[in-house]
Amino acid sequence: MDFKLDETQQEIARLAADVLGRESDTPWKALGEAGLLALAVPERLGGDGLGVLETAVLLTEVGRRAVDVPALATLALGVLPIVRYGTEEQQDALLPLVTEQHGVLTAALSEPSRPLPAEPETRAGSDGIFGTKINVPFAAEAQRILVSTSDGVFVVDPARPGVSISDGTVTFEGARGELLEGAAEGVRRFALAGACAMADGVLAGALDLTVTHVGTRHQFGKPLATFQIAAGLVADVYIASRTLHLAALTAAWSLDDDDLDTAAYWLAAEALPAVHTCHHLHGGLGLDITYPMHRYYGMAKELTRFVGGVEHRLGAIDVH
Repeated sequence: MDFKLDETQQEIARLAADVLGRESDTPWKALGEAGLLALAVPERLGGDGLGVLETAVLLTEVGRRAVDVPALATLALGVLPIVRYGTEEQQDALLPLVTEQHGVLTAALSEPSRPLPAEPETRAGSDGIFGTKINVPFAAEAQRILVSTSDGVFVVDPARPGVSISDGTVTFEGARGELLEGAAEGVRRFALAGACAMADGVLAGALDLTVTHVGTRHQFGKPLATFQIAAGLVADVYIASRTLHLAALTAAWSLDDDDLDTAAYWLAAEALPAVHTCHHLHGGLGLDITYPMHRYYGMAKELTRFVGGVEHRLGAIDVH
């Protein structure tokens, strides 16, 4: 299945590219001032009332430039589930943190040795929330954390007692939260769709950077692109990128478990090796921290870890 973005989605991509292409010390704030953080927010709260696919388009553009902003955490893990499952009171309290304050939301979903589990071991009871979550993106910066438990998803203020954060690991010891009714499966789906959309952009951006490099860098008096081995490697990356693009768009459009698992597997199996190939084609330049290649590699690695790695994603497909 192939998709063509509609005019609204194309305009979102163009606007995001323009905003992220500017030199700015505060790209997250710039996205907010451009209205891009409010794409999925209801119109009654000043948003555009759009959906998952439009959010995915924005995440892809963030990945395409490997910009270190909390887009996946805030939009896919926070805004989308709050819009879909939150009451009007919850939306009124939480969404302006993003649209007005340009704040950060995130979700704590994975547990030690259990990436994005459908049945979390973290529990919530009358005595509060207890458990440990890992790979929580932008946990230290988040103003609210959506926490998956065996009793549902709860919105927790990390500044309140019972929450400790260290290097993306969040420990809950009697923390109090507010139930986000019916959000358990949806949060996981949004997380996978968002991660795949961002990885789509990461791989496309790394490929664009590499194509430019091999087309302009000369060796033995010829552009690297004229060497058969270089051209073959770029072609392999193009195939991986194109396939991930189609899989990510399909997953964001359908939010079907089979589509999400397929896209997440392709992310885990192909994205990082393909970016590694791009790194290899850059030679020593790829190691220069003033050159952006390292950002693509780091982001591809983080996204692979977020969805659980190759064996875990393959196992998810086998279950279906």
